[in-house]
Formats: sequence, structure tokens, C-alpha cells
Amino acid sequence: MATSQRELTFLLAEPEKRLLRAVALRVPRRWRPNHLTVLGVLGATGAGIAYALAGRHPGWLWVASAMLIVNWFGDSLDGTLARARGAERPRYGYYLDHIVDAYSTAVIGLGIGLSPFVHFGLALGLVVLYLVLSINVYLESHVFGKFKISYGKLGPTEVRLILVLSNAALWFAVNVPGRLPIIVVADRIVGALTLGMLLLLVGRFARNLYVLARMEPQRFER
Repeated sequence: MATSQRELTFLLAEPEKRLLRAVALRVPRRWRPNHLTVLGVLGATGAGIAYALAGRHPGWLWVASAMLIVNWFGDSLDGTLARARGAERPRYGYYLDHIVDAYSTAVIGLGIGLSPFVHFGLALGLVVLYLVLSINVYLESHVFGKFKISYGKLGPTEVRLILVLSNAALWFAVNVPGRLPIIVVADRIVGALTLGMLLLLVGRFARNLYVLARMEPQRFER
């Protein structure tokens, strides 16, 4: 959004920003930001498919991790490349980012739900809550003029990293004798994440109403 101030508050924001800037300066001129956006979409699609196939062979978990890295590279570098070349399109990029983010969340979440590690209903609930939180970010950017792409210290980069580490732990649980019961607790972890996201959404909603009531007290005195 052209009039919104971007706030990058997640843990890895600064090192990621420096890394992407260095890479963007070395990207061949024939590569355009939209090419990287497509790469991010392909990475998300590949990750979702790999998760769905993990029930056939746990090796697909490594494919899912690789595709998550591809998704991060394309999804994060497209905007950096546009800014580095002085060709940023705030409204176009803002709209495209939200559409791609919604698609990526849905396809990866549904892929996880189709895997043998997480109940489909829990994965679907997690996807829905994530999308609602994304809508809330969009609304906050319009109302408060600040575009935050994270909640607290967790942003999309940290979420992908957690998924990659979880994939390695799940592979270990499947293949190593005497393994820890990671598969048994995976469902409960997703359930706890779903509950945490719900509480986060309720808390953010209540805080926003409180701030707006103080900004526009006349609206609430009638």
C-alpha cells in the first residue's frame, strides 16, 4: 500500500534484509520481480504436494523442506529486487503479495493436512486462522497506516524455518529406532498452535478496538 509504513519486526528481519539486498544486486537483468513471484508460487505448490506424498515415503519431507526454501527465496526476493532497481510498485506489489500469501498458506496447509502426521481438520483450522490474521494485517494497514508482516517476533521467515526443522524431526521420528514419539504429539502441537493463533486474533482485535476508541471517542459516546 502506498501510504502504509512497512514494519519488519520479526526476529530474522534485519539479517534477511541484508542477505536479500546482496542477492538482488547480483540477479541477472533478465530476471524480473514477477519471475521470482512465480518461483515462490511454484515452491509453495511443490511443498504442498510433497507433504501430501510424505505418507508414501518420508523422503518427501526433505523435498517439502527444499520447496519451502524455494518459496522463501521467490516470495521474499521479488519485492527486494523491485526496490533495488527503483521499480517498486506499492499498490501492485501489495495486492499481489496478499494473493500469493493466501494461496501459499492454503496449499501448504492443505498438504500438511493430507500428510499422515496431522489431522486434516486441525490443518484446515490452522489455515483458516492464518488467513483471517492476514486479513487483519490488511485492515490494520488501512486503519492505522502501518503494514506489519509479523505478530510479535514471528514472521513468515520464522514460520518456514519452524516447518523445515519440524520436517527433519518428523523424518528422524519415522526412520530412527527408539525414536521419540514426535508423530504422536504432532497433532497436539498443531492444536496448540491453532488455539494460540485464535487467542492472538482475539487479543489483537480487542487491542485495535481499544486504540480506535481512544482515537475516536466521539464514536463511542453516542
